[in-house]
Amino acid sequence: MSATAVEEPLLRLRAFRNLFVAAAVSQLGSQISYVALPLLAVTVLGAGAGEVGLLSSLGTLTVLLLGLPAGAWMDRVRRLPVMITADVARAVVLLSVPLAWWGGWLSMGQLYVVTVLVGAGSLVFDVASLSLVPGVVGRARLTAANSLLVGTGAGMDVAGRSVAGVLVQVAGAPVAVLLDAMSYLWSAVWLRGVREPGGPAAGVREPSGPAGGADGGGSAASGGREPIGRQIGAGVRFLFGDPILVASLMQGAMANLAFPLCSVLLPVLFVEQLGYPEWVLGAYLAVGGLGVLAGSSSAYLIGRRFGTGRAAWLVSLATAPASLVIPFLGHGPWLWAGAAAWFVLTFRTGVNNVLLVSLRQRVTPDDMLGRMTATMRLLLMGALGLGGLLAGALGELWGVRSALWLGAGIMALSWLPYLRSPLRTQP
Repeated sequence: MSATAVEEPLLRLRAFRNLFVAAAVSQLGSQISYVALPLLAVTVLGAGAGEVGLLSSLGTLTVLLLGLPAGAWMDRVRRLPVMITADVARAVVLLSVPLAWWGGWLSMGQLYVVTVLVGAGSLVFDVASLSLVPGVVGRARLTAANSLLVGTGAGMDVAGRSVAGVLVQVAGAPVAVLLDAMSYLWSAVWLRGVREPGGPAAGVREPSGPAGGADGGGSAASGGREPIGRQIGAGVRFLFGDPILVASLMQGAMANLAFPLCSVLLPVLFVEQLGYPEWVLGAYLAVGGLGVLAGSSSAYLIGRRFGTGRAAWLVSLATAPASLVIPFLGHGPWLWAGAAAWFVLTFRTGVNNVLLVSLRQRVTPDDMLGRMTATMRLLLMGALGLGGLLAGALGELWGVRSALWLGAGIMALSWLPYLRSPLRTQP
């Protein structure tokens, strides 16, 4: 990328602009389904805490099976066709939900299958997208690019979750899921506007580098000839051999384990136990989107002021204790206090999603990005899936608030991996 291109505003780069719009559109729809699918299970199919917990965890547990092969595969192939195919596939799968509801044969089994397939599509899409961004904007602009992507995604979270609660109440959850399916098709249309690497308009540089190397990763070209098992092993060794990546992984895994414990059973708590209408749940979850938006918007300035690693550490230390308010969710002031705590916790998520993702991309060679991203995602999303399963089990055995308390305790301690890590001193 030339010096002139580096000075150009990010959204004037066609490849980045199209990726940006595609991500924003699909994120809006995804957040509608994030609210609509569990509400559909609770209000239409009469699902209990265990079924809602399993539904939440299946999409993330899919990563445990596909994560590592997906990362190695992504270092072998062109990424844009994979992203377009994933968008179209997710749209088709989600369309089956309103069709089944209108036909009278919708079941929890179908929702489970839909969740698994959509989770698989999201996995390959996200790995491809994160691996593509450094080549689109250049490593010097990663923090600015990720701040824009994460901030806009958070804005879509707010809009999607707010609209979802009202939409489910007015038109029904199946209609909300239908809108999510349409959003994936729209995303695919925008991605088709990005030419393949080497085209004059794309501005995309695919990963390249010397074959072989100390990490055993090889280049994209040589990766196609190397056995996939060896590629996967090289990616795993690279991640666990870097103390910065390990610290980022550990704190992220703790936070990801805690978040579903604090949120998966909220449809049961809000609608069934506290008697709130669906729009209140949507509004509460939308507060989390506002928190991510605020955090991602502030991340660049916070990171520049304190340094990337130190900023992530200080923000985590300051915000994690807010989780201890969540188990007291109820009527009146406790609802407002819980919403405020949720904002604080998701503010931290917004900061970390910009600073730590940018840091991981900076310290990882081009020809290892797919494998590092997939390995990291495997473990982080695995923690989310485990959290969902734990939430369902605890909800069935000891009630919804037992899950909230466990999640709050883990979140309150999730700053500990930073203590003796060199990540704290990273610029």
